[in-house]
Amino acid sequence: MIEEIFQHTSWQEWLGVIFGICQVLLARQNNPNTYLFGIGSILLSMVVLFTAKLYAEMALSSYYLVMSIYGWLFWKFGTQKQEAPIAYSTKRDWGIVVGIVVIAFTIFYYFLTHLTDSDVPIWDSAVSAFAWAGMWLMAKRRIENWVLLNISNLLAIPLLWHKSLYLFAFLTAFLFVVAVTAFFKWRKIIKNQPYVTE
Repeated sequence: MIEEIFQHTSWQEWLGVIFGICQVLLARQNNPNTYLFGIGSILLSMVVLFTAKLYAEMALSSYYLVMSIYGWLFWKFGTQKQEAPIAYSTKRDWGIVVGIVVIAFTIFYYFLTHLTDSDVPIWDSAVSAFAWAGMWLMAKRRIENWVLLNISNLLAIPLLWHKSLYLFAFLTAFLFVVAVTAFFKWRKIIKNQPYVTE
């Protein structure tokens, strides 16, 4: 099994995983520089995902890239030119989240079934739809981002394994565990930070 992992793992996947681990550990610590490592991981991952014909996940990576740049700027400066605080999602946020999941799934499924040779269109679309919503919440610094991202992670682990992207599957399992601990860490930060109205 270990030999198979090494045989099927490109240098882009190895380096992408290393950057991804740094990114999620920094996110857990509420460090805005999480996005700088994230950008490196995203660019490397896009090459790997394209080769594996995971087109929705590749499109997700493009979205991650844009949201990472936005998120880094928002985390650092926010709307008041100061670091934005962590907060719970509002009803409006949840409405946007539902919209993102439904619209993203529908678009991905349509394109994967009509314009690509994907053999896992439903699975790939679902992983990406929940991740799109979670990433939007993370960029807005909402604690529930960890919940949405972990729904995506739970779906992604067997998908990546199915595609023989074993290292990415292990990374995603690691991300799942970190996201659980990050949720509780962010909740503690919310309790200790000054109340901020938006």
